[in-house]
Amino acid sequence: QVQLVESGGGLVQAGGSLRLSCVASGRTFSNYAMGWFRQAPGKDREFVAAFSWTGSLYYADSVKGRFTASRDNAKRTGYLQMNSLRPEDTAVYYCAAHSKIGAIVAGLHEYRGQGTQVTVSS
Repeated sequence: QVQLVESGGGLVQAGGSLRLSCVASGRTFSNYAMGWFRQAPGKDREFVAAFSWTGSLYYADSVKGRFTASRDNAKRTGYLQMNSLRPEDTAVYYCAAHSKIGAIVAGLHEYRGQGTQVTVSS
């Protein structure tokens, strides 16, 4: 089992920045790829970013150039730095883990956190 706990969400004006954190506990964290999803009210869950232990990184087109995903295995923590935020980025953001990074990119997860709300005002 891997437990994931997100933090760092909040209310920010358009153009602002937030950094989300995801702390993992449980089984060997470094064996898992990590990623971020988001879900806005009335919309389907959307892939945001995924990153592997070996350094592979994938981003959704909608966040490329604005969001940066990273991880610190020593701290068992993943991060999502979000810059130039837009009102359309408003959603609940979830941290996810899977043994295969391709699965996260495809919208799957083996473990998921409880989510943190990000609200961007115009």
